[in-house]
Amino acid sequence: MLKLIKNFKKKDWLIIFISFILIFGGVFLELKMPDYMSEITKLVQTEGSKMIDIIYNGIFMLLCALGSLVGAIIVGYLISFVSSSFSARLRSKLFRKVESLSMGEIKNFSTNSLITRTTNDITQVEMLIGMGLQLLIKAPITAIWAVTKILNKSWQWSLITLIAVLILFCMVIFLIIIVMPRFKIVQKLIDKVNGVMRENLSGIRVVRAFNAEKYQEDKFEEVNTNLTKQQMFNQKNFAILSPIMYMVMNGLSLAIYFIGASLINEALMSSKISLFGDMIVFSSYSMQVIMSFLMLAMIFMMLPRAEVSALRINEILETKSSIKEGNIEEEPEETGSVEFKNVSFKYPDAEEYLLKDISFKANKGETVAFIGSTGSGKSSLINLIPRFYDATDGEVLIDGINVKDYKFETLFNKIGYVSQKAVIWSGTISSNVAYGKSKKLKDINKIKEAVEVAQAREFVEKMDNKYDSFISSGGTNISGGQKQRLSIARAIAKDPEIYIFDDSFSALDYKTDAHLRKALKKYTKDSTNLIVAQRIGTIMNADKIIVLDNGECVGVGTHKELLKNCAVYKEIALSQLSKEELENA
Repeated sequence: MLKLIKNFKKKDWLIIFISFILIFGGVFLELKMPDYMSEITKLVQTEGSKMIDIIYNGIFMLLCALGSLVGAIIVGYLISFVSSSFSARLRSKLFRKVESLSMGEIKNFSTNSLITRTTNDITQVEMLIGMGLQLLIKAPITAIWAVTKILNKSWQWSLITLIAVLILFCMVIFLIIIVMPRFKIVQKLIDKVNGVMRENLSGIRVVRAFNAEKYQEDKFEEVNTNLTKQQMFNQKNFAILSPIMYMVMNGLSLAIYFIGASLINEALMSSKISLFGDMIVFSSYSMQVIMSFLMLAMIFMMLPRAEVSALRINEILETKSSIKEGNIEEEPEETGSVEFKNVSFKYPDAEEYLLKDISFKANKGETVAFIGSTGSGKSSLINLIPRFYDATDGEVLIDGINVKDYKFETLFNKIGYVSQKAVIWSGTISSNVAYGKSKKLKDINKIKEAVEVAQAREFVEKMDNKYDSFISSGGTNISGGQKQRLSIARAIAKDPEIYIFDDSFSALDYKTDAHLRKALKKYTKDSTNLIVAQRIGTIMNADKIIVLDNGECVGVGTHKELLKNCAVYKEIALSQLSKEELENA
């Protein structure tokens, strides 16, 4: 928790200092009221007292109460501002941190856990700051001040108050020891609940198609029941504190009056009124002492869960990305070239290499395709170019410069990437195609041109609002082929030096695929095209085809050359097309 405090700004510390002054003043006013009460008690018991004096002290009591109320309202507003602005900064920092991590680090945290940490965990910390900060300032001040007021009244009263405080303190420590480990389990169970919910919502079509609603309900019921049991355990234990608190407070009041009655009975007549006033004052101050310790107890109740949440947040913030940004941002003389020099790659913590000694060069204007069986390393190879991962050995060069030396923004501006799974955001057709910072992407004519090249114009212009038609999150209201075409249009609209198509034509029918490749070849003739594909028909006209098998390059050449020289390629080709089709291709 202490590590997160460094996220406070100077303005926050100033507000906390002002709140400290206001709380100090509020405590002074609250602790002043028993003095006026004692004075009123003495005036009522003393013969010849004037009513105006009683009213005078009563007015001061009301003013103290009003001043304390106003101060509490102002402090509540200020601390709420600090806690909400702190959580906003922390959530933003956490989001940016996740964005900066490489795929290797992100895979160490599940999506469900990242969502929980960005929402629920930060909320727990915010609640601790919003409520705990006020109590943390007020409780010690109240306790110390109240104790100094009652120490010289009576050792019997002081002793009984000390016993009451010790009982509450032991109870709080006991609860923390029992409940603290359970809160760690609770946060992990919330991750699991989020995970089951995400799976159910994202796979709702499959769930219904297989009549698996009951299976999903049982799956959710299991994790939900586990979470409920843990929460119930924690809440039942904390519920013990409330009756014990009231029992101690009421028992303390009874003990003070019982001891006070005995002391007054044994005192001289001249001291009885003074003792009675002291008993009233001591009773009020002892309640303030107990309340201050109860305020600390409330902090201890919130602290365990907030501490667990803080550790989970820091776990992400302290994760160091294995991919470091370079410093080159100027454009080199050579443009559009991609070169792999003896590149080998294995995933973090893996023992075996996935890619082994890959070397090739794609020049500006060339189309280079990659093909191979499932698991041969095609997508992994492509992912080294935009630095989703870094090569374990060897070099990946763009325009003659190692990708590790580029600033991220410069590197990504050179690349138009279409992922294996089409990614669509909620918004309009235009906002999905014009995704990015570049001003030219806001040009509707540029958007229309990109949509037309991607063979998406026909279905877009049939929609009610055309380019302003709404697309739901994940593109659930359009087909898989339409999502792929919009993803391709997004890359085309960017006008990059290098296009990367990671199996981005798999959802298209053969006719659309052929038209798209023809339009794309014409439109991107001055750019480098890197295509990962499963279909021979998609890549047979490429300038260079690289055949991968078990992470090794087993063939490089044109379609016709590979049919003659590469057994792996020929096997793939014959599994998709007949000999006649291959000969006439």
